[in-house]
Amino acid sequence: PYTTLFRSKTMITAVIVTYNRRKLLVRCVEHLRRQTVRLDDIIVINNGSTDGTDAWLDEQTDLDVIHQENVGGSGGFYRGIQHAFDEGYDWIWCMDDDVYPEPDCLERLLEQDDERTGILCPLRIQNGQMFLSEVRKFNLTNPFQSLHCFKLSKEDVEGKDAVDIEGITFEGPLIKREVVGQIGLPSKELFLLYDDSDYGYRAVIAGWQIKLVPKAVLNKELFFVDDDRVTQVQKGKWKLYYHIRNTVYFNRKYGKNLFVRNLRSLGVLLQYQS
Repeated sequence: PYTTLFRSKTMITAVIVTYNRRKLLVRCVEHLRRQTVRLDDIIVINNGSTDGTDAWLDEQTDLDVIHQENVGGSGGFYRGIQHAFDEGYDWIWCMDDDVYPEPDCLERLLEQDDERTGILCPLRIQNGQMFLSEVRKFNLTNPFQSLHCFKLSKEDVEGKDAVDIEGITFEGPLIKREVVGQIGLPSKELFLLYDDSDYGYRAVIAGWQIKLVPKAVLNKELFFVDDDRVTQVQKGKWKLYYHIRNTVYFNRKYGKNLFVRNLRSLGVLLQYQS
């Protein structure tokens, strides 16, 4: 069902997935509105927020809003990317509500586009420091080392126009329409965590290049327990289930040998056994 539309003008939309973080969402939207490369649309997927987010969104005449039940981040990006694709956009810029791009972030990303590139990722900055969780490549062969043992370092990105990576996060990736047409939508069944890793690696397997662009800066919120800017305290014990389940899923799906697919998966289960 995914076909490429041809048009004379490149059409770009942002997709934000939000849940109960109205103040952060407002900031994110304002920064998107101020991009030096104008967005043709901003799509907001509201995952059943109960903090007044829905009322604020309904007042915004320039936003394309979808209200739905809370189906997790993966379900949110599934719906948002699907909607953006169906609307014919050439680039889909995905992000959570707790990030906010510098005014030239989108412009800097687009500068690094070429025929082989399918996804362009910004450099995330948190509290004035690089926030690097992306990996140059996944370790899918050695079960005794971490899946993420080839994580990017400051030295990898400093002074570079772009760096090739395999692991992405849904905090700022700019996805080319042709990628969605080839590999489809994110796996909504994952609900939370590893949906972005899975989607990026599917693009790599399909032959697309993913680049991190250090000059494209995306700021990331620093959460504090008693921070008035944030109404929802980030307590993540309930997320542990998804972390374990989806880590095992990723290793079993993409591991290059039986040891990674089974031994590492067993190790993950044993590590968190209470």
